[in-house]
Amino acid sequence: MGRKYDIIVTSIPTSLSSLQKSWEDKAPLSKSLLLVPSALSILLALLFQHYQNFFVYNLQAIKNDLQIWRLICGRIICLDLKDTFCSSLLIYFFRIFERRYGSRKFASFLLGSWILSALFDLIIVEAMQYSFGITASNLPSGFLGPVFALFVPFYCSIPRVQVTQILGQFSITNKTLIYILGLQLLTSSTYIWVVATSGLIAGMCYTNSVLKVHQVLYIPRWMAKLFSWTLEPIFSSSEPTNEVRIGMGATVDIQRQQRMELLDRQLMLSQFAHMRRQRQRQGGRINWNRFFLHIRQRRNANARNVRQSEQEVAAPPLEVSEEQVARLMEMGFSRVDALEALRASNNDLNVATNFLLQH
Repeated sequence: MGRKYDIIVTSIPTSLSSLQKSWEDKAPLSKSLLLVPSALSILLALLFQHYQNFFVYNLQAIKNDLQIWRLICGRIICLDLKDTFCSSLLIYFFRIFERRYGSRKFASFLLGSWILSALFDLIIVEAMQYSFGITASNLPSGFLGPVFALFVPFYCSIPRVQVTQILGQFSITNKTLIYILGLQLLTSSTYIWVVATSGLIAGMCYTNSVLKVHQVLYIPRWMAKLFSWTLEPIFSSSEPTNEVRIGMGATVDIQRQQRMELLDRQLMLSQFAHMRRQRQRQGGRINWNRFFLHIRQRRNANARNVRQSEQEVAAPPLEVSEEQVARLMEMGFSRVDALEALRASNNDLNVATNFLLQH
């Protein structure tokens, strides 16, 4: 089995692999948010401590003394190094959304959640003071509202894949580490739960299609082009020259499973490119069932025979979730391509997105 897959991989075009790597490594906005605020936070903590007062998120000064500038300065740079570390790791993990939706849409989400979370901070603090007599003058500083807001699309759109189990009962998934980091950040200070709550509410409001907030708070196209010219040459990674090791799991079984999944993905991408070239030469539409036939047969070889596989190919098209079609259309793909990709991938949004982005 291993020799068979090695032969298959050697036949995959190198241009397809290069295209996939170049797409995966470009996330200039996430890298700028990871490096610049972290560097400024470290400089303020170590060298310029006498300037930290300008970056304190003081709501009483904003409300009573009309120091509106604190809504900006107090919500950009973390004054606590532990908050800096946790938020930087979360931004690093959440860069998947910039890769999936594009820098402009990702920046629009951050801007909208940043503005909305500031409004909800004021509302929650006023509600606390009015209802319980609790005065929260200072809230944790930093770019924390949008970080907590990113947990909303992370929970809704990233699939949960089990990695292993502890004691045979507690599942460890690909999302466990992210939630642990979020809980660690949530316990860093007294009133950070206010920032977390406002961030989560802001994320839900921005992603809600009924409220239409994304049509009001967004980055204009000209501004996106301007930042693309300035930030992308600085923070965009070049194409890696060395191959990344495939096995990253903690056990041999996990590494084998990851390798098989990667080989399947590369094989599907290669065959899709071949079918796309045939369609361009001959016209017509791609038979996606032919494209995925051998993969389904291999996965179901122990449970189904060849005759059942042929009947499966001739079966009616799979019903596609309209919500997933809408998500693909929001990314700029046509409805026809979105339907074909989702039917071919058995309603797997990630696989369908990868195919459509690569081609």
